[in-house]
Amino acid sequence: MKKFRFGLESVLDYRRQVLDGRQGEYARALDQVHQQEAKVAQAQARYRELNRKFREEAAAGITILDAMTYEEGLRLLEREIARETQRLEACRRTAEEKRQQMIEAHKDKTVLERLREKKLEDYSKEAQKSEERFIDELVCAGHGEAGQGA
Repeated sequence: MKKFRFGLESVLDYRRQVLDGRQGEYARALDQVHQQEAKVAQAQARYRELNRKFREEAAAGITILDAMTYEEGLRLLEREIARETQRLEACRRTAEEKRQQMIEAHKDKTVLERLREKKLEDYSKEAQKSEERFIDELVCAGHGEAGQGA
C-alpha cells in the first residue's frame, strides 16, 4: 500500500504558521501592556512623591505662589496619569483582540490536526485490512497448491 499522504497538509502547515504569527503578535501586545503599566506606575509614583513633598513643605510653611506651583504640578501629573491610563486600556483591548485571534488560529489548526489524525487512523486500519487480505490470499493459494500436489 502506498505511503500515507494528508491532502490538506499544506493548509495545515499554513494554519501552523498563522498560529505562530498570532502568538508573536499576542506576545508583543502583552509586552506593550506591561510597558504601559510601568509608565502608569511611574507617573503615579512621581505624583505621590510630589504630593508628599508639597505636604511636608506646606506643613513647614510656604508661600502661596509655591503652593500654587505644587498644585499645578500635581494637576499636570493627574492629567498624565489619566492619559497613560487611557493608553493602558487601549493596549489591553488590543492585547485581548490579539488573544482572541490567537485562540481562533489555534482552533483552526486543531481542527485540521484532528482531521489528519482521523485520516491517518483510517489509513492505518485500511492498511491492516489490506495486509490481512494479502496474508489470507497467500494462505489460500498455499492450500490450493498443497491440495493439487497430493
